[in-house]
Amino acid sequence: MRRNFLIVSASIATLTIGILAYLLISDMYNGEAKKADVPGDEISSGVQGKITEEQLQRYKKEGLNPFGQELDLNELTAALYNEYIHGMSHQKVRADKKWGFYEIHLERIKWLLEGLDVVSIENGSTYRNILQRWDKGDFSKVDKDHNAIWKIQKGTVGKATGILSLEEEQKYIDSQ
Repeated sequence: MRRNFLIVSASIATLTIGILAYLLISDMYNGEAKKADVPGDEISSGVQGKITEEQLQRYKKEGLNPFGQELDLNELTAALYNEYIHGMSHQKVRADKKWGFYEIHLERIKWLLEGLDVVSIENGSTYRNILQRWDKGDFSKVDKDHNAIWKIQKGTVGKATGILSLEEEQKYIDSQ
């Protein structure tokens, strides 16, 4: 009787461990690794991707920001800056995983810079340094810029390992 109890208990324990291991491994390898929850993640599901001049004009007419959202400069937060800058950097950096994409556009950069004059936020000088460089068309440190934001977000997956060539960048944009 005791032997049967031990066999059943060991079987249940083994089955439980197996199921837990399967769930953990399947999440890691099925391309759906989870990004750390940070404030502002809710905007990740918003308007993303490529942007045209027509869209920007429509956003302006509709009272939306250059990212297509009902958000004023005085509502910008550090989490939003992380989301926007991180998403824009993706078109230019090499990384194993990328979550979110906002095509880089001068109007978006200028709007974010303007916001830094309106709100006082943690890491504001980091955002300003990145955006000022980008405003001048200097993306020579975009991988370091990406990783600075990635570190602020406490990233564990998707660290930038280099800068894409112009051809690779265009291919990435076209795939979005």
